[in-house]
Amino acid sequence: MTMNIRELDKQYIAGTYKRFPVVAMSGKGSVITDENGKTYIDMGSGIGVTSFGIADEIWQKAVCDQLSRIQHASNLYYTEPCVTLAQMLCQRTGMKKVFFSNSGAEANECAIKAARKYAADKYGNDRHVIATLRNSFHGRTLTTLAATGQAHYHELFTPLTEGFVSFDAGDLSAVEKLNENGTLAAIMIECVQGEGGVIPLEPGFVRRLAAFCQKSDVLLIVDEVQTGNGRTGKLYAYMHYGIVPDIVSTAKGLGGGLPLGATLLGPKCESVFSYGDHGSTFGGNPVSCAAAVSVLKRIDEPLLENVRRKSRFIFDSLSGADGIEAVSGLGLMIGIKTKKAASQVVNECLEKGVLCLTAKDKVRLLPALNIPDETLAAAISVVKEVCQNGE
Repeated sequence: MTMNIRELDKQYIAGTYKRFPVVAMSGKGSVITDENGKTYIDMGSGIGVTSFGIADEIWQKAVCDQLSRIQHASNLYYTEPCVTLAQMLCQRTGMKKVFFSNSGAEANECAIKAARKYAADKYGNDRHVIATLRNSFHGRTLTTLAATGQAHYHELFTPLTEGFVSFDAGDLSAVEKLNENGTLAAIMIECVQGEGGVIPLEPGFVRRLAAFCQKSDVLLIVDEVQTGNGRTGKLYAYMHYGIVPDIVSTAKGLGGGLPLGATLLGPKCESVFSYGDHGSTFGGNPVSCAAAVSVLKRIDEPLLENVRRKSRFIFDSLSGADGIEAVSGLGLMIGIKTKKAASQVVNECLEKGVLCLTAKDKVRLLPALNIPDETLAAAISVVKEVCQNGE
C-alpha cells in the first residue's frame, strides 16, 4: 500500500514537495499513525495548523454540526459562523473589520491591497511601496513572493510584482530614508521570522518602528500567519511587543486543520474596501469558520500560560545540551541550531518516532498548543538524544 501511494503521488501530483517517507493514516492528539501502525509524536502540527492536535473532539463536533446544516453558501449570503468569528477576532484584538480568505498568502495579498488602497485614496497612486524585512517570508503567490525578503525565492519567477523593497531588521534609518520620497505606503513584518529561521525581532526595534509608522501615517502590517492564534503564548505575537498594528494577517492555526485566512483591518483601514473591491468564493466558508470559532474560544489565558510554560521547558531542556548550539523562538514556535545538519537531525528523529520540521539551518518545533506534558517531554528527550549522538 505504501509504495502504491508513493508511486501514485509521483505519477499524478506536481513534484513541488520533498515528502518524508511517512504515509499518515490516522492520529489522535499529538500522535500520528502510519500505514504500518507505527506511531510518531507530531512536533510540527501540520506546520502550525492543528492547534489542538489531530481528531480533536471539540473541533470535530463543530465541523460536523456545521456540515449537517450548510457546507457552503458563498459570500452572496450571510452565514452565522462567519459573522461570529469576525466578531470574536475584532473584540479580542481591537481591530474593526475582517476579510476572510483561504490561506496565509491570500490574507497577505488582502493586507497589501488594503494598504495600497488606503495610501492611494489619501495621498495618490505614487504612494504604493511596501517595505518588508530581509529574511522574511510572506507567501508563494507572485505578489507575496515579491514581499518576501529572501532572494532565492525570487529567482525562478521574475518578473515579480513591483513596489516592494526590503531592509534589515533593526535598521530604522533605512526606513526613514525609504520614506523621504513620499512613496512608502506600509511596512510589513513578522514578529518572529518563521521560515527565516525562527528569529524573534528585537522589542525595542519593533516599538520604534511602530512609532515611526504612526508618526508618518505609514501603515504597519503584522503577518501573523504562523505566529498567530496562540502559537507564541499570546493570542497574536505583536501583543508581546506592546504595539497596535493597522492590519493583521493570519491563517494556519486559525482553522485548526481547515483552510482559512483572515485579514484584520484597524481603524484607519476599516472602510478602505467598498463593494466589489475584493472578494473570495470560499473565504468565510461556514465550516471553516465554525472550526475556527471552536479553536478561538479555547485560546484563553490559562491555555496561553501553558504554552509559555511548555516553551520554558523546551528552552531549559535544550539550551546548552550536547550537540545544540542555540535555541530561539517564542512560545511553541522553536528553532534549534544543531551541530549536526538540521536535515539529519530531523531524519534521525523520524526514525525514532518524532516528527520535526526545519527552518533554514535549524530544526523547527511547532507542537500542538495542548500537547500533553509527558508527550512533549518524550519528544524533547529524543531530540536531545539525536543531537548528542555523533556530533
